Amino acid sequence: MKMPKKHNSVKQKKTILTFCICVLLLMVVMPFLPLGDESGIYDNTLRLHVLAHSDTTEDQQLKLLVRDAIVEKADSLTRGINNFEDAKKVYMDNLDLLKETAQDVVIENGYSYPVDVVLGEEYYPERQYGTFRLPSGRYTSLKVNIGESDGQNWWCVLFPPLCVDAAKAEEEFVQTGFTPNQIRLLTDSETPEYVIKFRILEWVQDIVELFK
Repeated sequence: MKMPKKHNSVKQKKTILTFCICVLLLMVVMPFLPLGDESGIYDNTLRLHVLAHSDTTEDQQLKLLVRDAIVEKADSLTRGINNFEDAKKVYMDNLDLLKETAQDVVIENGYSYPVDVVLGEEYYPERQYGTFRLPSGRYTSLKVNIGESDGQNWWCVLFPPLCVDAAKAEEEFVQTGFTPNQIRLLTDSETPEYVIKFRILEWVQDIVELFK
């Protein structure tokens, strides 16, 4: 009975030591990180996350139909909005409508899965979207859960509105207030300076996520 306690104690000490080392490293390197306002990317991006009931072909097809309906409704709700906070408020105020939209698609296709739509924060891995990519980290997220939500994920970007046409990414970034540095970080993946910035930004976010 005493052995597990000792094992847990050692594990806790290792965790605390790892945390202290990471904090120390952050304190040392933070002043030298080549990041300006690039970290604001997380504060100005709203993601869409749709989870299927399962990984069967039918449930995956249903997920895509729900995705299409949500993207269409979201586009109509936020058309002409160029401010993140305004867009976020619109989604918050219309969660019931978005849930109803998704639920209607499920029922129309002969399924009885319940649907839940929530707006919160989620951790996202790095994702490539055609001409741009987003670093891993925590983002404001509109999450659509279909049934048991045990199936594969589907991601896109609701703000800036890039779910419909990711090819216009740079134009949308400009219109929605992203700075030139932020835009270069997201789109200039061939330039070493921005590759480094991108990786450092991810590294800092991943360290923060590790100890949440």
